[in-house]
Amino acid sequence: MRKLFLFVLFAVLSFSSFAEEDWGWWNELHGWKTGMPGWRNWIIISPAYLGPNALPVPEVKKGFFLNESEFALTASTHFHSGDPTQDISGRLFIPFAKGKIAVEMYGVMMEHYAYTEEIRNERFSRDKDGKGAAIGDFYFSTLIQLTRDRKFPNTLFRMALRTASGGKLDAARYSDAPGYFFDVSSSKDFGTRESLLFRPYGMIGFYSWQTNDELMLQNDALLYGLGTEWEHNSWRLGASWSGYHGYKNTGDRPMQLNFDLRKDFSKSAISLQYQHGLHDWLYKTLRFSFIWKFNAVK
Repeated sequence: MRKLFLFVLFAVLSFSSFAEEDWGWWNELHGWKTGMPGWRNWIIISPAYLGPNALPVPEVKKGFFLNESEFALTASTHFHSGDPTQDISGRLFIPFAKGKIAVEMYGVMMEHYAYTEEIRNERFSRDKDGKGAAIGDFYFSTLIQLTRDRKFPNTLFRMALRTASGGKLDAARYSDAPGYFFDVSSSKDFGTRESLLFRPYGMIGFYSWQTNDELMLQNDALLYGLGTEWEHNSWRLGASWSGYHGYKNTGDRPMQLNFDLRKDFSKSAISLQYQHGLHDWLYKTLRFSFIWKFNAVK
């Protein structure tokens, strides 16, 4: 019995020593010592210090939505000299109440990352080799069509909730915390689709997410976007400028340019998008989507 006790004690001490030695590189690199705040407090919960899908700028809505249900499957590549990332995401959009209300659900199903040692250290990541895979956050939003096809501009209200389903906080990929945003978007149509339709649009809103700052657990931001879109028959081409402005100024003011091209068919569509980061989100992202269209709920 005594030998068994000594064996168990030796195994526990060995395991504890191994665990401590395993994180020794991180402790030494960042000067962490016993009694200091845990590693979670070192992660900076802002778009500049997390992966490209952690706190993205929400899609700029255009003041209206079509009364068509869609499911989209998207492959994305995020170009970054220190953090190249690829992911597969999905989106389900279902309108009802005769096209006056819609629900939208989307999220990253799988993300692959491989970042450099410099990025790892800058983000206080504990993923030593900087390589791996992660599941993203899930979003649920409700859209309400306030006005459409009237003398007054098309106007749409959106409210969205982001869950904390994303993993790999230790690798600084997702925030492991919830958030929400709401906005109002408006647009005005000039011309017709058969010739050439021109549509300027804008968006203004509020974005808030939980952080790990014990003094200010929530970061609030002004959400904004401006853009134009051209339509000709079944083709759509758009460009926009968007971002949000957090109040902490800790890499929480992302700004980007967005370009998208879409071709619609009778029961499907394809879309190509490009996003160019300008500030606090410095990725260059290319997305390809295949979209299935099915009957809307009446």
